[in-house]
Amino acid sequence: MQQVLEQHIPFENHQEAYALLGERDEFLQVIAENFDCKTVSRGDGVDFIGEAQEVEQAARVLYELQYLYRQGTSLTMHEVRYSIHLVKEGKSDALHNLFSDTILVTSRGKHVRPKTIGQRMYLDAIRHHSVTFGIGPAGTGKTYLAVVLAVAALRTKEVSKIILTRPAVEAGERLGFLPGDLQEKVDPYLRPLYDALQDILGVDMYQKFMVKGIIEIAPLAYMRGRTLEDAFIILDEAQNTTGKQMKMFLTRLGFGSRMVVTGDLSQVDLPRGVRSGLGEAREVLEGVPGIGIVELQPTDVIRHEVVTRIVQAYERYEESGTNAGKQERQRGKGEA
Repeated sequence: MQQVLEQHIPFENHQEAYALLGERDEFLQVIAENFDCKTVSRGDGVDFIGEAQEVEQAARVLYELQYLYRQGTSLTMHEVRYSIHLVKEGKSDALHNLFSDTILVTSRGKHVRPKTIGQRMYLDAIRHHSVTFGIGPAGTGKTYLAVVLAVAALRTKEVSKIILTRPAVEAGERLGFLPGDLQEKVDPYLRPLYDALQDILGVDMYQKFMVKGIIEIAPLAYMRGRTLEDAFIILDEAQNTTGKQMKMFLTRLGFGSRMVVTGDLSQVDLPRGVRSGLGEAREVLEGVPGIGIVELQPTDVIRHEVVTRIVQAYERYEESGTNAGKQERQRGKGEA
């Protein structure tokens, strides 16, 4: 006979209740859908009633969300679903410390923290390695978190400069044919980096640093022949580099500098037959001292929850296409 348990979680006030339960109790509904127990929402708290293990897990999710809220985290559906995921995976101990690591406070007072275990591993790798590769799907925070750590290093005077670069794949080596000056030519490719910096620093401070040359944003081709010292250097969209470009970039590392290379190997825009320098580097440099390689997963996506589903759907589709291709080739060999 199963043991029936009832557990009550009290709220401090109506504001906390609204934050924890969500608009129209949407957060509580998601918790109820994931655990086989009855939920009763009252003005002063929530009751969970049912089989002991299910009640304990559901209550643990709400307790952790309550802790996050009281630490100043604005709760979204991501925090709810990720907390449920970790509790179901038996990793609830990681929840309590995950969101407590404030990396930086933006110009608008936003506390930037890791939101998944994968992000936490990524940040730790950057802190402890001279060169770090962050590989994973869109929405996992690869670029944004790297920019956050770059600004934090600048504020604490660990570095004196931030250098951000991306390969301008669509323009190839023909930037000169585009209208406007250099800045106007490369702006479309570098816009995501501008947006991240302006969000973190504020527009005024961002423009001040740009004018003083403390922040430099340039296409990858302009890194050739330089030695980058006392700088935090980020190569974004690295899946669109060739092997030669990647080697050129990595060998620019100078004393007192740190490099972060980010990319998504499922979004390579290189010409057919040209191998991604990011994929090659992952194989060549694995296990090399001083280099960290972190592969973020769809569970680390922190955009709209539909983005995670899109990423996973495409992965299933591509995997099924690969398997179908293998079967077709095998049939061809058999007929031959």
